[in-house]
Amino acid sequence: MALSPSAALSRMIRRLRHSLRIQLLAWIMVTLAGVVSFNLYAGLRQARETATLVTDQMLLGSARMIAEAVRVDAGGNMEVDIPPAALEIFDTGFGDRVYYRVTSVWGSLVSGYVDLKSPDIEREGQDILFRNTSLRAMTLTHPVVGLGPDGAVSVTVAVTRFSQQAMRTDLWFSDFNDQILLVIVAGLVTVFGLQRGLAPVLRLRDAVRQRRRDQLEPFDEQLVQRELRPLVAALNDYMTRVQGQMAAQRRFVANAAHQLRTPLTLLATQASFAARENDPSRREEALQALVRSTRQATRLAEQLLTLTRAEPGSRAPRADRIDMTAVARQVLEAHAEQALRKNIDLGLEAEGEAIVIGDGTMLREMVVNLVDNALRYTPDGGRVTVNVRGTDDRILVSVDDNGPGIPEAERHQVLERFYRIMGTQAEGSGLGLAIVKEVVEGAGGTVTLGTSDGGGLHVEVKIPAAN
Repeated sequence: MALSPSAALSRMIRRLRHSLRIQLLAWIMVTLAGVVSFNLYAGLRQARETATLVTDQMLLGSARMIAEAVRVDAGGNMEVDIPPAALEIFDTGFGDRVYYRVTSVWGSLVSGYVDLKSPDIEREGQDILFRNTSLRAMTLTHPVVGLGPDGAVSVTVAVTRFSQQAMRTDLWFSDFNDQILLVIVAGLVTVFGLQRGLAPVLRLRDAVRQRRRDQLEPFDEQLVQRELRPLVAALNDYMTRVQGQMAAQRRFVANAAHQLRTPLTLLATQASFAARENDPSRREEALQALVRSTRQATRLAEQLLTLTRAEPGSRAPRADRIDMTAVARQVLEAHAEQALRKNIDLGLEAEGEAIVIGDGTMLREMVVNLVDNALRYTPDGGRVTVNVRGTDDRILVSVDDNGPGIPEAERHQVLERFYRIMGTQAEGSGLGLAIVKEVVEGAGGTVTLGTSDGGGLHVEVKIPAAN
């Protein structure tokens, strides 16, 4: 089925849009077409000027031969025998007709056509109209021997323009053929050059296709030309990020499988026990335990997800303007009920706004884990204080409690995932401080552990301040 012109044009445009080879070839050919068009236009002008110059030289030669043939007889009268060569010079096979007029300096006709008009400027060719025919004419004034110092003759020669036009056409078509041959050769060389030039890209394509799904090693940048090496570098960088994300995903799956196995088993056991228990009080006790276990499993799942999001490369980088004082206040308000249940004095000390640039969600999770960790390990009736202050280039967020603290020998280890101090009674997964470390390092800051004034844990976070 034949395509309509519009459908064929649309199909061609789609192919042009999706093919680099066709686009490059099209741009090169369009450029060549523009250059050839300009050359042909310039060639047409040059051919016209050349044909006109040749015709004018022939007219000048013919007029000079006629003028030199003028003689003065014994009675002082001028006479002329037109040399055959003066007319035969225009016999080029195109049927041109020649007209001439010879007049004395006093205006009397010596020979030729009396109504033939002379050009306005001597020795310069001019197009004239004679008997409804376009002619090229030239006038020459030449002295005549025997008429004295002022004696001269004016010779006008005109010829039809068939030979001139034919010469112009031949010259232009000769240039046209050369230009078309140039375009054809350039097109062939371009196609060949594109094929050779795109060969490294095709090799890169084949190398990508041959890779297994789990094979993410970087490609050799020497595989392609220098101009395409940034593309290979970007591809390698992308694969590095994919490797990081896949590693984070594998770690998350492994951690989730390991950490959720025990809580889920406990949930199943408690649910089964509650279902079998007939004593209402013991059933209620089992259900309360089930609720606590469910809450712990939920918190563990949330921490695992937060830890995965905090890992480098797992989220698109964000640059929010965050007031850490406002974040700390919101977190403390959310944990006020938990503090009241344990009769803990939960307070905030701040010196106004403390602006940083970063991921607002993750920075809030950092403060949540710091406060939650402090509340879990602080005994009933204790104290937890959050302090936010700024320096010239840093924002400091610290949390102090009067709990058991962390021995100095283990402070580095508690920042690792799932590490818990032996003998700890408080419920926890060992992920809180690990999450804090990941978030702070992702924000370009540092976290240090120490001892608070009350003998508990002092956690200090330093994050670059917004400019």
